[in-house]
Amino acid sequence: MKKSTSRNPITNAGILNWFKGLFFSKNLTEDTSLGGRRRWVDYAFLVAFFLLLLLAASMSDVFFTERNISNLFRQIVTNGLISLGMLVVILTGGIDLSVGPVVAFSAIVVSGMIQNQHLPLPVAILISLCVGILTGTFNGFMISKFKLQPFIVTLATLGAIRGLVYVYSQTPITPEDPSFRTIFGTPILGPFTLSVLIMLVAFPLAAFFLNRTTAGRAIFAIGGNEEAVRLAGINVQWHIMLAYMISGLCSAAAGVLLASRLGIAQPSVGAGFELDAIAACVIGGAILGGGGGTALGTFGGVVTLGLIDNLLNLFNVQSYYQQIFKGLIILFAVLARRKEK
Repeated sequence: MKKSTSRNPITNAGILNWFKGLFFSKNLTEDTSLGGRRRWVDYAFLVAFFLLLLLAASMSDVFFTERNISNLFRQIVTNGLISLGMLVVILTGGIDLSVGPVVAFSAIVVSGMIQNQHLPLPVAILISLCVGILTGTFNGFMISKFKLQPFIVTLATLGAIRGLVYVYSQTPITPEDPSFRTIFGTPILGPFTLSVLIMLVAFPLAAFFLNRTTAGRAIFAIGGNEEAVRLAGINVQWHIMLAYMISGLCSAAAGVLLASRLGIAQPSVGAGFELDAIAACVIGGAILGGGGGTALGTFGGVVTLGLIDNLLNLFNVQSYYQQIFKGLIILFAVLARRKEK
């Protein structure tokens, strides 16, 4: 008699399905007319991305050089981490406009702790990360407990945190500890620095969290139908708070890495960062209002915006033109996905 086994053999198809489930949420992979329409939109953006690469390669001889690629990835670290946190908030049906001031506050705090209080680098980084988590906790509590609009709450937090930044320091702070720059800024894997690797690792971790954990799936479900999630016995208030805590943590980490890359913390930094993050999310497939979006798609949106900025910088295009492009991109992406929810 042949021995029977309850285990299914590991096949290439099984591995592919697991990988697909890890990075793509269910509403993107289900075979429905809605999913089909979303896939066509996603394919259109993917084609546009490769056309952008071809355009960049044909118009600039230095675009695909190792130095430029290294600079590109260093420049997108900040927006990459902020966008990742923004994605988690958008999945709940919310928005976080306070990410820019949180970046500035964490950058100024970590620099001040190193330069003025002479704290060890790990302690200074931990304190600055706690600043972001506390800000996210406050946002999430006000939104989930009192049913306030995320736009209003985070707009108020934006102003308050920006004021706290200038209360802490009205002038830039330059940490003199050389290790603050070398730890995160020295290439350790080819042209990639530790800060770049942190960002690259954060995206698959976020994908795993959103698609393979109970808390991540609850966050995703809240954006689809909050009342149904509540009736299912899931603590909606806690998961909304968790989403904003993650956003605050990501923004604080972005501030630390930005201060390390620049070697200086500017109180005025972070203006308009929320626009870049929202643009990256909607380009990557996130639906404003909740119910759709992936970590992999957001990473594609971050890289796309980085390519546009990098290409325009190579041709010395003024920064305000870049803001015009980003605004048009957000409008086009939202219009393309307007009937999908």
